[in-house]
Amino acid sequence: MRSLLRADVYRLVRKKSLYLYFAGLGVAYALLTYIRSGGFTPESVTSDAMTFFTLLPALAGGALFAAVYTDDLGSRALITLVGSGVRKPVIVVTKAVLLAIGTALVFAVVPVVHAGLYAALGYPPTGAWTLLYAIAVKFWLTTVAFAVLAGIVVYGFQRATFGIVTYLLLGFGVVSGLVGAGLRSFAPDLAAYLMSGITDRVLLALTGDGGLTWPLVEYGVYIGLAGVVSAVVFGRREMEFGA
Repeated sequence: MRSLLRADVYRLVRKKSLYLYFAGLGVAYALLTYIRSGGFTPESVTSDAMTFFTLLPALAGGALFAAVYTDDLGSRALITLVGSGVRKPVIVVTKAVLLAIGTALVFAVVPVVHAGLYAALGYPPTGAWTLLYAIAVKFWLTTVAFAVLAGIVVYGFQRATFGIVTYLLLGFGVVSGLVGAGLRSFAPDLAAYLMSGITDRVLLALTGDGGLTWPLVEYGVYIGLAGVVSAVVFGRREMEFGA
């Protein structure tokens, strides 16, 4: 697993398109922030973070999901790995770990960029760093969870388009919105156990309201079950090793 992870990290680090994408995303966010700056208040740096960080699972996570989970399909590297004897559960775990590391780096930088832009416009994040990073952690956890869940589709169908579309539907909240609406109608008590509810409780705990242990346990169960399903689906999927 370690050598596979090292090889994937090396591949991502050398992927110039990712750097260009995130640079473009940063420029677009800087322009949007400047355009909106006329209506800023001292509280905007935190309230806007909660609003705009919501888009990060789709916009930032989507690019990394495609790079980590679906690039191997187009290049047939996934088939090569399996053919060379790498066990499928190892591939599932390695991809999830790589995605978690990559997105953690992005979400560690985002609050600095966000706060820096607001500070440059005269609204420094005085005393707000804890909240900014708590919000970032919430959406980082959401991104990892959505990636692991969409990974089931990647391993089951082995079609890049299916996996990316599934991830984007999750990232933009389409799936959780539909499922949440159904649960609120027929089983309202279960709505709190959607990923949004779990990460909301993590956010509250990080900001001093409630315990952190139980939400993390719930999150771990969610990730673990999704990972097991991915491994099972992948294990049963026949692969074509021919040209």
